[in-house]
Amino acid sequence: MELQGKKIAILIEDMFNAYEFWYPYYRLKEAGAQVVVIGTGSAEVYQGKPGTTAKPDVSVDQISAEDFDGVVIPGGYAPDHLRRYPKMVQLVKDLFDGGKVVAAICHAGWLLASAKILPGRTVTSFFAIKDDIIHAGAHWVDEEVATDGNLITSRTPDDLPAFMRAVIAALKG
Repeated sequence: MELQGKKIAILIEDMFNAYEFWYPYYRLKEAGAQVVVIGTGSAEVYQGKPGTTAKPDVSVDQISAEDFDGVVIPGGYAPDHLRRYPKMVQLVKDLFDGGKVVAAICHAGWLLASAKILPGRTVTSFFAIKDDIIHAGAHWVDEEVATDGNLITSRTPDDLPAFMRAVIAALKG
């Protein structure tokens, strides 16, 4: 139970990638962390890809960055929806600025760009948003996981084992 006493947020919105949501969710629970699913407040149940669903524990309006040790942002097209909510963008920025672990996979880099935390950082993402990441000021690399301080990024579901090893190591301190 290497993460006993740690509280981790996982963000959710419609069109989340099921693998990138459920794999971290259960891996963090297995490691002993308290996992809190945070939605935008736009729905009681969010639709994932392909045809999966998940319920948030709370809305972003009900929490504070100070309550968490880190956040995991799954990909899919959910990050494009997440970044439309200023409180969700602010949560990610506050966690990052507070030195907390911010972990993003696949298209989640869109939310990082909106939070304006990418300038000067080395990150990876799904290749299709490489230009967006570069235009946001980051150095993009094609690696299964990129760790730059408290920022951890990965490309695709195939990278989930390496991604979660990096996330758990960072949360352990």
